Amino acid sequence: MKLHYSTYFLICFISFLSCAQAKKEKASKETYQVVVPELHIPWGFVFLPDNSMLITEKKGELIHFKDGKKTLITDLPEIELRGQGGFMDLKLHPDYINNGWIYFSYASPEGEGEGSNTAIMRARLENNKLIDKELLYKANPNSTRAEHFGSRIVFDNNGYLFFTIGDRGDKDTNPQDLTRDCGKVYRLHDDGRIPEDNPFYNTPNAKKAIYTYGNRNPQGMKIHPETGEIWTHEHGPKGGDEINIIKPGKNYGWPKVSYGVNYIGTKITDYTELPGMEPPIHYWVPSIAPSGMAFISSDKYPGWKGNLLVGSLKFQYVSRCILKDKKVLSEEKILEGLGRVRTLVQGPDGYIYVGIENLGIVKLLPED
Repeated sequence: MKLHYSTYFLICFISFLSCAQAKKEKASKETYQVVVPELHIPWGFVFLPDNSMLITEKKGELIHFKDGKKTLITDLPEIELRGQGGFMDLKLHPDYINNGWIYFSYASPEGEGEGSNTAIMRARLENNKLIDKELLYKANPNSTRAEHFGSRIVFDNNGYLFFTIGDRGDKDTNPQDLTRDCGKVYRLHDDGRIPEDNPFYNTPNAKKAIYTYGNRNPQGMKIHPETGEIWTHEHGPKGGDEINIIKPGKNYGWPKVSYGVNYIGTKITDYTELPGMEPPIHYWVPSIAPSGMAFISSDKYPGWKGNLLVGSLKFQYVSRCILKDKKVLSEEKILEGLGRVRTLVQGPDGYIYVGIENLGIVKLLPED
């Protein structure tokens, strides 16, 4: 496996803007248990039918965690570690127990141009090796830029495969151009075929797999457990992180509309909304740098059923979003100060599991 480290500068900033939505600043009393220790950047993880776990480490490792032991899976594709890119999300096929397909996203150097771009692959697991590897989608061209690879994966209730790819730091070219990859949400059949009813399938020169466009860098995506709708969140610039509900063919506005500004404080746009562009159902100013999300559909946490959880990389907490009629009424910070929250999963036991950088995967325990 090739791991290429490029120079990557994180821009730190302080925002004095006020938040656009009501928040509860009180921290909760929930506690946690570390179930998988000593992980660096656990980008994605899934539970296998035997309750063991598969975990992606951004640096390019796939870990099988079972009975307290970590085993590295071999025969991975070529993964390039470049800034925010590396080994990213992971999902099981809805019928995994019968077909064994595992889906994952990663920064791939294959294809046109220097650098890398987001790829979606499926494979099966046998004797701690990946076999039957199939590349389903590869964004082109490659880029040497270090930011905005996306990339979350979900299956909807009809068995379609959805995934996100960020704008790769090229806001003026990629997100609004249907002939180019990046800054989009995509839809495929589970075997990589492009559905003929995709919204731009018959649009001349368009990338036929595109489902929505005008997206900046979505790093959260989940299916609503009651409505079946696809919810995402995405990073804004300095301010303007968003929660969106994904609808076919819609334009989510980036960079023509935004609640944020450039990192140096200059304007990106004069508009927070425009005709023909989908507004977010919620946004954050200042930005929290959201990553990972999960709906609570179990009864493990009294009074929390129906809530949405969103991880914060920047402020190192989980935001419990109380929802009503597709609006965030208020937020409560939980699991503060443990580290950058990368991903959240409701496990088969109904408990919430949280991947936290430089810590591991923790299980959120209800208040006594």
